Amino acid sequence: MNNQTRNLIFGTLIGAAMGLASAFLLNRRAQETGTELRISTGDGMKLGVMIIGLLRGIAALGEEK
Repeated sequence: MNNQTRNLIFGTLIGAAMGLASAFLLNRRAQETGTELRISTGDGMKLGVMIIGLLRGIAALGEEK
């Protein structure tokens, strides 16, 4: 198995694990507060911007300065 394939598989597994952990934490918070899980448009936009920033940071890894 070459490095590209290994990196893709590893990235997929890490992404799936992070998504599962995020959903678990959101559900637990909703249960603890006794409210329905709702994410506002503003919260979704903030999350999207943070994810884009994270992806840009990951893409910059290994670049020569």
